[in-house]
Amino acid sequence: MADYHFVYKDVEGSTTQWDDIQRKLGNLPPKPPAFKPDPFTPAEDEDPKPKDTNWIDSKTEEQLEDLEDDLDDNRFLEEYRRKRLAEMKNSVKVPKFGSIKHISGSDFVREVSQAPSDVWVVVILYKDGYPECGVLMQCMEELATMYPGTKFVKIISTDCIPNYPDRNLPTVLVYNNGVVKANYVGLYTFGRRCAPEGVAMVLCQSDPVLNDGQSEGEASREAVLEGVRRRFIENVVAQHENDDDDGYSSD
Repeated sequence: MADYHFVYKDVEGSTTQWDDIQRKLGNLPPKPPAFKPDPFTPAEDEDPKPKDTNWIDSKTEEQLEDLEDDLDDNRFLEEYRRKRLAEMKNSVKVPKFGSIKHISGSDFVREVSQAPSDVWVVVILYKDGYPECGVLMQCMEELATMYPGTKFVKIISTDCIPNYPDRNLPTVLVYNNGVVKANYVGLYTFGRRCAPEGVAMVLCQSDPVLNDGQSEGEASREAVLEGVRRRFIENVVAQHENDDDDGYSSD
């Protein structure tokens, strides 16, 4: 005949009245504390945020790469992830400058000759007190703002080239990949009436020097020139409208 043994287990931590009496008399050791599990904490890789566009925006480029296979069931978020990743990669690829940086002779190699190969550098040789330098510098300042993907620097002429003749001021050197691609001597190289649009057209005669920082990949010379022409026309129309308004108000 089979021998069955039944073991009864009470609720964990509970004791009998007899055990309590024996503990008071010192015949039994103190009751061990009841087991309590550690409080639940989510794993580090668990993200409590809802999966929406804000959730995507909070991710780094590396994290977005890792999500490639996790959003297949949500076409909208997967498309948004791809778009956001492309924007982040493009923003890293295209440097942003946006102003003219003053450099010294000792800075030239680092700032110009050793600039990344995909960065065009416009170097302005000038001296204070020369009106022609001031006129060109105003144009260049506007272009530096409009085309932040192009690096603009200015340097006192004799700091760059010892004994450089003042009659050649202002002079513009265009560098790419450590090589001089073009040089323009004198203000009137940029036309009888020096204006930002005219300077831009001259700079882009043979190469896509100007970069607005928005294009994906390297823009062609034709695309850059088309953008320059469009800006030129917009400025002419705006100037014409302002002249008409001034004439009307004076009557």
